[in-house]
Amino acid sequence: MQKKALGRGLDALFERSLPEGTADAASSGRFLDLAVENIIPNRYQPRRVFKEPELRELAASLKGSGVLQPVIVRPAEGGRFELIAGERRWRAAKLAGLQKIPAVLHEASDAEAVELALIENVQRQDLNPIETAKAYRRLIEEFHLTQEDVAKRVGKERSSVANTLRLLNLAPELQEAIASDRLSMGHAKVLLSLTGLQPQLRLARQILQKELSVRAAESLVKRWSTTSQKRVPKTDATLAEVEERLMRYLGTRVRIALAKEGGQIAIRYHGPADLNRLLELILK
Repeated sequence: MQKKALGRGLDALFERSLPEGTADAASSGRFLDLAVENIIPNRYQPRRVFKEPELRELAASLKGSGVLQPVIVRPAEGGRFELIAGERRWRAAKLAGLQKIPAVLHEASDAEAVELALIENVQRQDLNPIETAKAYRRLIEEFHLTQEDVAKRVGKERSSVANTLRLLNLAPELQEAIASDRLSMGHAKVLLSLTGLQPQLRLARQILQKELSVRAAESLVKRWSTTSQKRVPKTDATLAEVEERLMRYLGTRVRIALAKEGGQIAIRYHGPADLNRLLELILK
């Protein structure tokens, strides 16, 4: 019965909730006014990006009207409460300097906490596609759900869940471009139609540099498919395979340039932390 409630979304929690202080109120389902400082973030929160301008805008609104929709929490150690859903409201409340926030207490397992956080964000369209894909993967790998199970929980078609999960097969820098909305889901589908990281990166570079539409990207792939066999010498095909193996291992773009004697390998990194990660992989 509880799983069905989760599948119906967050509204099911509020239908079962009872006002605090009634004779029939159980520990789960109670409405509470909790101290903001007594709440801790959801360790299973699928959302990783909280945009500061949006939080400040929401905080300004909360200063005037307060928090109208309660967050959902579960008991945590030390008499505190862990967020299940509503972390954006909680962060904005802290930013606004509010001392208390309305909450619904819900007894939830770890799996249910993930599901409810995911459901809220998906229903509100708060997650970017990569965050959604990682949340789906977490439900499948850590809590042993099938793609069909995930689809039922979040109210999506199984094919939609499968297509979203495929985004995680792309190179990290392509995932980053999708997460930051520089590449659309339509572009992602075109990229996934190509086999191998090197062709995908090549197409992505052209999409970004030339600001290609999805249709233009599809046309480019068709032209490539009819001419690639004629244009690519054997040595280039071998280099492309080596580049792909290196990119898969290092998780970043790798370019190999031939010279008369030898050549050079160029490895891209995205800051000091990424450089240290690459050095550990290369030197281990």
